Amino acid sequence: MTLMIIQLLIVLGALWLGSRYGSLALGAISGIGLALLVFGFNMKPGTPPTDVIYIIIAAVTCAGIMQASGGMDWLIQIAEKMLRKHPDRITILAPLSTFTLTVLVGTGHVVYTLMPIICDIALKKGIRPERPCAVASIASQVGITCSPIAAAVVAFVTISNANGFNINIPQVLMVSIPSCLMGLMAAAAFSFHRGLDLDKDPEFQKKLQDPETRAYIYGGGTTTLDKVIPPSAKRAVYIFLGAIGIIVLFAIFQDILPSYSAIKAVDGAPDYTFSDGTTASAAALAKAKLLIPGYTEATTERLKMNIVIQIVMIAAAAFMIIFCKASPKKAVAGPVWQSGMVAVVAIYGIAWLADTFFSNYSTEMQTMLGDIINKYNWAIAIVFFLVSVLINSQGAVVVSMLPLAYSMGIPGAVLLGVLPSVYGYFFIPNYPSDIATVNFDRSGTTVIGKYLLNHSFMIPGLICVSVSTLVCYTLTSLIF
Repeated sequence: MTLMIIQLLIVLGALWLGSRYGSLALGAISGIGLALLVFGFNMKPGTPPTDVIYIIIAAVTCAGIMQASGGMDWLIQIAEKMLRKHPDRITILAPLSTFTLTVLVGTGHVVYTLMPIICDIALKKGIRPERPCAVASIASQVGITCSPIAAAVVAFVTISNANGFNINIPQVLMVSIPSCLMGLMAAAAFSFHRGLDLDKDPEFQKKLQDPETRAYIYGGGTTTLDKVIPPSAKRAVYIFLGAIGIIVLFAIFQDILPSYSAIKAVDGAPDYTFSDGTTASAAALAKAKLLIPGYTEATTERLKMNIVIQIVMIAAAAFMIIFCKASPKKAVAGPVWQSGMVAVVAIYGIAWLADTFFSNYSTEMQTMLGDIINKYNWAIAIVFFLVSVLINSQGAVVVSMLPLAYSMGIPGAVLLGVLPSVYGYFFIPNYPSDIATVNFDRSGTTVIGKYLLNHSFMIPGLICVSVSTLVCYTLTSLIF
């Protein structure tokens, strides 16, 4: 037990140190923890989440190419037109806009262009910017568990299918989207009257006494409405949305996917002994494509959805390059592609480190947590939330913690029901979207807080995640 605690402290220490540096450091410093476990304690390495990583690379490449074509500018412009048309509803429409963008693109980092626009609209309408800005930042991350191309959703489906819970992407979205929307609306309802109105806020009014500060707050408005969107940018959006539609179509009608001959291990087959005395498991024989009666058998396998997503996304990126004047060089320099590649490294290191620890101590974990989890299945949501607070990635939480949850016997329907709980990194306001939102709010009403945890994102985040998880858990209980 002492050795296990020491090794757990190494894992937590690596994650804590990585979060201090942020960005690529989350994945890279996880490598130090992995090296200590493998070389220092002779632990068997876990399995890196290659399937999920490949999907992220394909999706981020496609989204990055769309951004390079100018398609993202068109989506932002559409959102801005709606927001400026209904400025009095900015506290409700702003989170819906950032949520929708994240659902479409699969990453919350697309909101940086929209956030200063939200702040500008609120100021000109006399609405306290903290109200729409804070909940809009929360919404940009909540949308990740509702996107058909987000790592968290794809990983959940892939890992669940491997553990006997047969579910597809549309079925996940069927419960996650309405659940998260209800959570967002609850957070928006709270935010509608939070804080003092600007004309009654003594601190804000004091700032206006200084002409330079007043000019800074009410000047420098941001807009995309004057930007000319070329037809090629619109074509790129159509191609991107078409690719998402094709993926969803294949996920629903998987019978139309091609099938291939394959070899699988016979259930319960013993190890096979070769003529030289060496042995191999039936699974190893199947992997080597050796057909041996009683040990392996011929079968057919349908093309898996993780491969479908990769093919469709990469093909869509190619079409945008050819027909939409999208520059690959510009895509690589863009924030969508760069943030996506950072996520790849983070998930790669974090998930590999976590899987190494948990796979070596799966029996002990089941013994320690089994009674609580078996009696209160929903308690795994608390574990997901706490892990997310530490590692700042919903995809990494799913990849690293979901296999452990399945190994403890938690039903797949329960895990789907608590899926929104994988977003907890608003708790400590060090995530880029939250920090950027604070900087974009020229009024100074969106704040981190003197005591770190008393920040503008805390209550909207807790309301949103709590309501979303409760609704999602209820829906899955009724449906599955």
